[in-house]
Amino acid sequence: MKVAETLDRISSINIFNTIDIPHCSWYVFMSKIKVALLGVGNCASGIVQGVYHYMDVAKEEEAVGLKNLFLQGYHPRDIEFVSAFDIETGKVGKDLSDAIFSPPNNTTKLVDVPKMDVPVLKGSVLDGVSDSVKHIIKISESPEVDVAQKLRESNAEIVIDLLPSGAKEASRWYAQESLEAGCAFINATPVFIASDVKWGKRFTKAKLPLVGDDLMDQVGATALHKTLLKLLSDRGVSISETYQLDVGGGAESLDTLERTKEVKRIVKTKAAETALPYKTSIVAGSTDYVDFLQNRRDSYFWIKGLYFGRTPVELDVRLNTIDAPNAGSILYDVIRGVKIALDRGLIGPLPIVSAYAFKHPPQVMPLTEAEQSFDKFIAG
Repeated sequence: MKVAETLDRISSINIFNTIDIPHCSWYVFMSKIKVALLGVGNCASGIVQGVYHYMDVAKEEEAVGLKNLFLQGYHPRDIEFVSAFDIETGKVGKDLSDAIFSPPNNTTKLVDVPKMDVPVLKGSVLDGVSDSVKHIIKISESPEVDVAQKLRESNAEIVIDLLPSGAKEASRWYAQESLEAGCAFINATPVFIASDVKWGKRFTKAKLPLVGDDLMDQVGATALHKTLLKLLSDRGVSISETYQLDVGGGAESLDTLERTKEVKRIVKTKAAETALPYKTSIVAGSTDYVDFLQNRRDSYFWIKGLYFGRTPVELDVRLNTIDAPNAGSILYDVIRGVKIALDRGLIGPLPIVSAYAFKHPPQVMPLTEAEQSFDKFIAG
């Protein structure tokens, strides 16, 4: 083996992971999870900041806000962002540590991020900028890079699609670039890729994992809606009507209203339907954009039904969240789940990881079943 290759392999090893077991500590040698980001928006800001926020957390009970601190020995600090792509003039050319805080990003700052030596590169624009956000997104005049080549040069093994919801052409183009670069693909957008049989076959042929589509938030409206419906149904309530509607700020909410409102409604409604063993009247989706909400989102839930003696019951709930941090915990589980799949040589669509974390997976499962199946998948 060449000296340079040996040094590169050594540099990718993290020797600081500790698994705490009563009366002993095991130091586990874990390889870094080399991740590339497509889109350096608020969601990217959240997951990059989170790695540093949880960097020194060693015990599960101290990991406030994380569902899993360790998955098969992998800690969030094992995630290494090695490449990033965007088109916004205020981000392209900057170090990733600075770009995540550049306008129009407006999410909560969790922690100071040290310089990462990862420049944000100019990707392909395609349909990444809708008419409604042209006054917010200023396209960089820098030349577009060869994305597949840059992915190979960075040694990226997993690519995460965090592009705007309506960027169908761009998401599929980047999926192809990921295939050419030999990278697994995580599709956080509502563009149908992981749930598309043709794309599934392409990733299987390339012997690469694929997961998606449309990431569920940790404390998201879809997960809460499904939980409420299942709880009431399990308690014997017959639900006749229900809706879940969102109002949000930020460029993503504006883009959703223009380009993916109907798609999001279909996806979210079908996801909610899986919580009930019978058909009923369900509507779920985004309804409006309010600029001063910035990266916040208000979700409204209404449920009507009958319980004992056909007595009527109604539930009316409002949930307020900040979008970017809401993706962090689930996305960390997905990244580590895909890395475990790579370690095990698994290829093609990963139905269990997708059902656990996404609204429109290749195989839909009830929430509890999906979580139990994910735990079994991680355990091997």
